[in-house]
Amino acid sequence: MRITSKNPTRLLVPFTGMAIAAALLGTPVAGALASTGGSSAPAGPVAPKARVHRTGIATWFGPGFYGQKTACGQTLTPEVVGVANRTLPCGTLVKISYKGHTLTVPVLDRGPYAHGADWDLTAGAATALDITETVRIATKVVGVTANTPALGAPLLAPSGSLAGGALAG
Repeated sequence: MRITSKNPTRLLVPFTGMAIAAALLGTPVAGALASTGGSSAPAGPVAPKARVHRTGIATWFGPGFYGQKTACGQTLTPEVVGVANRTLPCGTLVKISYKGHTLTVPVLDRGPYAHGADWDLTAGAATALDITETVRIATKVVGVTANTPALGAPLLAPSGSLAGGALAG
């Protein structure tokens, strides 16, 4: 996808309402587009113009792909939280809503390849949204973050926090 504009935008950090995404992504989250009012070059990646896809069909993928690299360079594990899309650039942040659950995830892979599906969720994203089958979801492109090999991987919790400060045995 090629994005051109006569009025470039700067990406501001932090992105309002993106604390969960930042924790899941483990990287600075860029979003919240603001006009620079000038013609200077954008600072960092430019987010696709926010748009709402009223609804779309989502499938999920997992066990047969664990240990393999995604099209964006991440190693897929059950914990990775992300989405595959045929056209959005790697690192695009997509807000997904399903039956009262909302999650912002990065585009990590290409697909889906299932007939008629628009999105392909990782097992981690499907679990977080309580999705177990092919469903209709609401989506909105909300920003972009740097594509790194750790994008979508959960942050490692310190061992002391696993059991409320006591070490798990």
